[in-house]
Amino acid sequence: MCKSKIGNLYSVIYIIIGSFIYSVAVNIFLIPHKLFNGGLTGIALIFEYLFFVPTEVTTIILNIPLFIGGYRFLGKRFVYLSFVAMISMSVFLSLTRNWQIEVKDIMLASIFGGLISGIGVGIIIKNGGSLGGVNIISLLVNKFFSFDIGKTAIIFNFLLLCVAILFLDIEIVMFSMIGIFISNRVVDIIQMGFNRKKIIIIVSDLADEMAREFFQHIQRGITFLNGIGAYTGQTKKVIYMVVCTRELPKVREIAHRIDPNAFISIIDTREVEGKGFKTPNFVS
Repeated sequence: MCKSKIGNLYSVIYIIIGSFIYSVAVNIFLIPHKLFNGGLTGIALIFEYLFFVPTEVTTIILNIPLFIGGYRFLGKRFVYLSFVAMISMSVFLSLTRNWQIEVKDIMLASIFGGLISGIGVGIIIKNGGSLGGVNIISLLVNKFFSFDIGKTAIIFNFLLLCVAILFLDIEIVMFSMIGIFISNRVVDIIQMGFNRKKIIIIVSDLADEMAREFFQHIQRGITFLNGIGAYTGQTKKVIYMVVCTRELPKVREIAHRIDPNAFISIIDTREVEGKGFKTPNFVS
């Protein structure tokens, strides 16, 4: 129980930090140039530009029904942490409203606005929360209609851009698209990490010798799978292992040195959990 509470406390702290970073990016880079980002915050920014309603106010109003639905149908911890993120973001948007850094180039504002806001959102999502809005909508749609979460977010943001073109300058919308793309990429990088992992599958007559070399020089866990050649009907050992990208050249060197005829398949993997990699941390 104590460990669970400490884990939740750390998540809340990081989510508050992420909300602060996101709010600074919005007030310093986006609002001065009337740029907007994706999700309900993007709608709130458009409302501010058109009707002078503070972004934080519109964000809270739009999210209230979503949090009610999310609390009923989604995990309570996710909704709780997302509520913390939304409230802290609204507070920080208000507190940092008058913070200014003079950035005259709208392209630079779009790039750095997307970069820094992406860092903030990435920290929030990494710690089990969200800024509400599209995240909750996507999860609810997925739950009831089995529609892909990522595709729901893409469709929502596409519709948002289409509506924005009707009310805002086309160049503003185009620069905003650049910021949204950068922000999404940064969020992905934070979730997956900079050091991507690779699944290695090797079919070789010298699998045992190769495995010994891998143990000695790379020190990663290896699993032998039993394979049968469809054409030859011969049984062969298949090496299955996961390595970091930086270890890949060494894997290739060892494999080709021992068996130049080895069949090697290298597959990108988004996430790996277990001994030697990330330890799963499930906090309810």
